[in-house]
Amino acid sequence: MLVGAKPELREMIELIQFPWSPFCIAQRRILEFSGTRFKITNIPNGDRSLVWKLTKERYYGVPIVRDGRQVVFETDEESQVIAKYLDSKLNLGLFPGWLEGVQEILWRYIENEVEGAGFRLNDIYWKEIVPASDRVRFLRHKERKFGRGCLNQWRAQQKEWLAQLSHRLAPFEEMLIHRSFLLDDRPRFVDFDLAGMLGNFLYNGHYRLPRAHPRIRQWYTRMARL
Repeated sequence: MLVGAKPELREMIELIQFPWSPFCIAQRRILEFSGTRFKITNIPNGDRSLVWKLTKERYYGVPIVRDGRQVVFETDEESQVIAKYLDSKLNLGLFPGWLEGVQEILWRYIENEVEGAGFRLNDIYWKEIVPASDRVRFLRHKERKFGRGCLNQWRAQQKEWLAQLSHRLAPFEEMLIHRSFLLDDRPRFVDFDLAGMLGNFLYNGHYRLPRAHPRIRQWYTRMARL
């Protein structure tokens, strides 16, 4: 959803985020790929007051993008308003018409099945990535959403979640047999989306991508170098 006036092209795009969010990582990599100048504003995971203010009390999630007087944010859990806005503004070719439908099926899988395993494995090390000043709010948020003791439970289930992640990545390994990127000879939106989910999984520094998926490991390196 867009709020405000027409884009002011002279203004630097601002990405408002917290650094380990898979959805923020995906948008950050799109901006890096574009080559445009942009700035990042990190907010505490437990304090969304800036987002609430900028979206005129209509949204509290991250990321959001501020482009001059225009603020861009998602309309629901399965929209891609921000990525489509950046794609259109910066002419990136991430959403070609011939891939309509196919990408939507894939990003729903990526943002549910892959993200569901990845964020749990990252959150196991929450005390290493969440600033001390924000830990109480982070813990409260997680336990209200997933139940008391969820973080300890995920740590106890770490091996099972690692196996689940590897299993859920298997289709992407197969997609990369004959292509450098998931759908084409160049990256499309779903490449950045999957890179964001895996960037979240790897954020804490305790993991590597599964050895069972060498093509994904090579693809991820290519994505990082774009």
